[in-house]
Amino acid sequence: MSNIKRHQQIMELLIHHGEVKVSDLSQKLDVTGKTIRGDLEQLEEQGLLTRVHGGAMLRNAADRGMLPLQTPNQQHLNEKAEIAREALKLIEPHDIIALDGGSTTLEMARLLGDVPVTVITNDLFIIAELTRKPDIRLVVPGGYRNRNLLIGPEANSFIQKLNIQKAFVSATAIHPDHGLSIYTSELYELKRAWVESAKQVFAVADHTKFDKVALLTFAELHEMQAILTDHRLSDDTASRYEAHGAKLMLAASST
Repeated sequence: MSNIKRHQQIMELLIHHGEVKVSDLSQKLDVTGKTIRGDLEQLEEQGLLTRVHGGAMLRNAADRGMLPLQTPNQQHLNEKAEIAREALKLIEPHDIIALDGGSTTLEMARLLGDVPVTVITNDLFIIAELTRKPDIRLVVPGGYRNRNLLIGPEANSFIQKLNIQKAFVSATAIHPDHGLSIYTSELYELKRAWVESAKQVFAVADHTKFDKVALLTFAELHEMQAILTDHRLSDDTASRYEAHGAKLMLAASST
């Protein structure tokens, strides 16, 4: 098993449980304790975990559950609705748009009216939402199921052939130096397909995603037309990201 695959599995276990033991990881991943301790040291250097006696803890407790969804994420719903409404202002009749998997893009699908647009998505929750709206042309790239997403090389290849005007992508973490990142390596190529195929790419992420780093960077800040976030992002944080070349669009408060 490659280092990156082990690191991904270690982080997935940490995200699910908050803490892991070297002995358990050694047995589960079928490698020596020395190898696991080396993995944990590398992940700690990246700021993803904190080593403790006999194991490690997740560095950022808020990262618990930050994997592709089994069920829609119910955290920060007001902020996600704010972002979704702001994002929908960018969509025009007859646009060809892509909605990446995620709870904020799902909120976009819920709030999107039954209008003449083409939506490309691989998120099963979004697909279920949009099938109720007959005027929306729904395109599903296909692939095999990974939690709530359809992924695979055939899907990525299909996406790269499409004339996508606007893609709305999600991220686990956003950082001025490390860009947009995720924990799951299986989603990397899909994320890159959205970014490389669309004429304009917009990140949608609530304020809690900023100043964090996940395992794999899939896009740099300058590849985003804009990052759409909610009104709770501080002025200081916004200024730092703008100094790094990011364009931010802050949604208005819903209260």
